[in-house]
Amino acid sequence: MADKKTVTIKQIGSPIRRPESQRKILIGLGLNKMHKVVTRQDTPEVRGAIAKIAHLVEVID
Repeated sequence: MADKKTVTIKQIGSPIRRPESQRKILIGLGLNKMHKVVTRQDTPEVRGAIAKIAHLVEVID
């Protein structure tokens, strides 16, 4: 079985004064504090979530 690809995401923006939907996307990705870094599987769903909050997160490779 091939290794699953992953993506590392870092939160760089605050969810304060952001729409509730953007806050829920951050929580869904496992981000809730500034500068927190998480690793997730690289799936179309995760890429779509990153695209919706691109101004709040940074993809680290």
